[in-house]
Amino acid sequence: MKDMTEKINHLEDTAFSGWMGIAREDITPPTGIYNRNWGAAKRSVATGVHKPLQLNCLTLQKTLSEPLFVMITMDLGWWKGAADEKELRQAIINEFRLAESNLLICLSHTHAGPVIFSEDADKEGGEFIVPYLAVIKEKAIKSIQCALASRAVCTLSWQYGRCDLAANRDLPDPEGEGYLVGYHPGQSADDILLIGRVTDASKNIVGTIVNYACHPTTLAWENQLLSPDYIGAMREVIGSRTNNAPCLFLQGASGELAPKIQYTGDCEIADRHGRQLGYAVLSALESMPTPNMKPAYQHKLQSGAPLAIWKEERYEPSTILQSSMVWVDLPLKPLAALSDIEQQITACKDPVLKERLWRSRGIRITVGEGETFTTPIWIWRIGEVILAAQPNETYSDFQTIIREHFSNRKVAVLNMVNGYTGYLPPAEMYSRNQYAVWQTPFGSGSLEILTETTLRGISSLVTNDDLK
Repeated sequence: MKDMTEKINHLEDTAFSGWMGIAREDITPPTGIYNRNWGAAKRSVATGVHKPLQLNCLTLQKTLSEPLFVMITMDLGWWKGAADEKELRQAIINEFRLAESNLLICLSHTHAGPVIFSEDADKEGGEFIVPYLAVIKEKAIKSIQCALASRAVCTLSWQYGRCDLAANRDLPDPEGEGYLVGYHPGQSADDILLIGRVTDASKNIVGTIVNYACHPTTLAWENQLLSPDYIGAMREVIGSRTNNAPCLFLQGASGELAPKIQYTGDCEIADRHGRQLGYAVLSALESMPTPNMKPAYQHKLQSGAPLAIWKEERYEPSTILQSSMVWVDLPLKPLAALSDIEQQITACKDPVLKERLWRSRGIRITVGEGETFTTPIWIWRIGEVILAAQPNETYSDFQTIIREHFSNRKVAVLNMVNGYTGYLPPAEMYSRNQYAVWQTPFGSGSLEILTETTLRGISSLVTNDDLK
């Protein structure tokens, strides 16, 4: 029984106590901005707003004299060009003198947001893009300033939950021509949900974190409204029980995961998906112990049956706050030269194919002309909880393997952080004719290399016996 209670207590004893600040900014762009995120779209600009896009910020410090950690989440899609992302990140690092390892800028990956690529300025509605990028920078810096101004000693606690919103989206083509990107009822999907709860000295919830893996692709080419997709309604549901406290959404390893029903112009379906996830989050929140308390075995009691008596007991949360950056070289597939891609773009008349080529151009510029591409992994240790973040669209194997190896800890795994390059599907899929394989610049085995490197990086922040 001693081993069992120690294991349970360790899983519950995951809270971090330190100085935290939290802030929220509205980053909804102007109507009319270029937002052609789908090759099949018949229009190129947004005509209205479904729900506001948000930027949420959390700052963490062990003490006020210790290094600052900053996490920013934004309801945006993906970076088509590395330069735009680097300009934003470097501006924040310079403004607050941050260590490069201590800043995470996390995109929700909504496909109903504005295009954030400055080189699209010549497109219809593109004149809004560069000014909008400037607004994002301004509001990101402002959010950190506001968070720092309001910081106080808080507790960040974590809890796993489950939600079956996400489904596998690698469907074998019924006509036998490879794979389609859509619901595959014959495959299971990772349904793990990780919740962070920030509470103040009065035990009030002042912020939440949601880490879940599911593509926000409910709203597609038929939709004409700017939207955070399901994340908007999710926040509304959570806010109804948390006094509208800011909510940071962290997109998980969702390479092959999306809602069953998607590619619609019906905002109610997106809201329905958001409510589904939001209620799952509330369920996980309600299951959490009182802040700074944990279940502890007391004694047995005979009452017809021998009863195990458990009660909540106070404990002191961890004050460990560490970060590291791990660099990994990933092999590239044989890729067309940049000049060849640009010639194809000039000659192409098909708007769908032209969009694919334009995205390929951005990826080619990002990875360069070598045979490998060096990409970073950010690893944070917040108390006994691990965050592993990277820029690409990994398949869910990335998170399931990491969580399995570190099963005695809670682990958040993040896609779309501090940049973007492409998909990372498992090696066995590279023989298939499917989107994730021909979209990615990375060669077979890259996901596995990334996973092993991440495991070693996490192991360097925790005790050696955690790596099984």
